[in-house]
Amino acid sequence: MIIQVDENNINEAARIHSISWQDSHRSFCEKEFVELHSIEHQRKYLLDKLNDAYEIFMLLDGEPVGIVSVKDNLIEDLYVLPQMQNKGYGTELLKYACQKCIGKPTLWILENNVNAARLYKRFGFTETGRRQAITENLDEIEFELSK
Repeated sequence: MIIQVDENNINEAARIHSISWQDSHRSFCEKEFVELHSIEHQRKYLLDKLNDAYEIFMLLDGEPVGIVSVKDNLIEDLYVLPQMQNKGYGTELLKYACQKCIGKPTLWILENNVNAARLYKRFGFTETGRRQAITENLDEIEFELSK
């Protein structure tokens, strides 16, 4: 079941975001930077997104397992708890997010996120060629749904 995130359940969404973000960034970010992304930090981040007209959704399978955010045609924050990955939850959230988009769904991923790229390509997303520098050595790349 997928539910909308609001102030009543934002703590659960922030927990998913924090744990998943830290896990996905640990291998290439400084330890201190990773640790800044605590549950409270991610709670504020998600509240800011809600205040900026994003819709945030949380996937439940008995308990919260993943989140995604959508604004217009932009999909962001697709995170599934590490121990719940590779079970179809990311695909389920992505399908749901695409249905919520206004226009052609687009998203950005870090160029080193090969697992996300594989999921998005399998789903029908293609690289647009647009890139944004995140650091001196790391870019984000844009994908859009081509189907």
